[in-house]
Amino acid sequence: MLKFLLMLLVVSLWAGAASAQIASTGSGQGYPNRPIRIVVPYPPGGGTDVIARTLAQKMTETMGQQVLVDNRPGANGIIGSDAVAKAAPDGYTVLITLATHVINPALYAKLPYGPDDHVPVTVLAEYPFVITVHPSLPVKNVKEFVAFAKARPGQLTFASSGNGSGPHLGMELFKSMAGIDVVHVPYKGAGQAMTDLLSGQVPIFLNNFLAGAQMIKAGRLRALAVTSGKRSAAAPDIPTVAEAGVPGYAVTGWYGMMLPAATPVPVLRALHEGTVKALRSKEVSGRLSNEAAEIIANTPQEFAVFLKSESEKWTGVIRKAKVRLAE
Repeated sequence: MLKFLLMLLVVSLWAGAASAQIASTGSGQGYPNRPIRIVVPYPPGGGTDVIARTLAQKMTETMGQQVLVDNRPGANGIIGSDAVAKAAPDGYTVLITLATHVINPALYAKLPYGPDDHVPVTVLAEYPFVITVHPSLPVKNVKEFVAFAKARPGQLTFASSGNGSGPHLGMELFKSMAGIDVVHVPYKGAGQAMTDLLSGQVPIFLNNFLAGAQMIKAGRLRALAVTSGKRSAAAPDIPTVAEAGVPGYAVTGWYGMMLPAATPVPVLRALHEGTVKALRSKEVSGRLSNEAAEIIANTPQEFAVFLKSESEKWTGVIRKAKVRLAE
């Protein structure tokens, strides 16, 4: 709680008179005056990378300096996050991350950086997952799936993109709330999981909505429900999990921007303004819409509160599901 309050204290300077005074005299004066590097802690080609490159292209315009993308994949996002935590706090090294940022502290006994080594800038966007099943599974909606699984405890399997990933923990939360026992089969990435789902080797996968959309339209997969709190504009005919039979369930993926701790408030403020302007441009908002993502562009204070909520939720899921902590 103390660490969270300290984070809120830092980002609360955003709205205070003190930030205006610092902006005119502090170390953020003249920012930016050289290229900005966005670190993506995942491989090229994935959703995070696509969003980062789309955003970087527009931010080059809104920031008045070239914005580059630097992929630093590995260790569930830890390598890239550590690189940003240890970078100079001058606003020129930026992190775009996912929910793994709050999941990793509950999964790993040790991390090379601490909970106070990053400061939030904004949630860029949120996106839904979708519970998909192979057509051979004789269920057409969430209620039928829950009843089918309850009649076969421990007999069904579900895929995920890795132990402790968003799809894994999202399904663990679903299992807990629906009262079913389905066995987890982790894969080394969503691509391998999707291959086995399409072949019927594993019948269930809670996946990024965009990744499964074409297969759903082609009839090769069946969508039971989206995981968000409201229906996706990209597929309004697919119900949410909550309205389809598990009230209160809501899980979304998200992309967030962070900076090294101790970054001057004026720099944080300038980066936030340039990022939000880029997000709301037609080029970026249109691409995000195509990716079934919804722009958030909230304040650093709101992002800090959101991080606390996400941390509490996923830590609870990890403990209840007894997900093994990595050393």
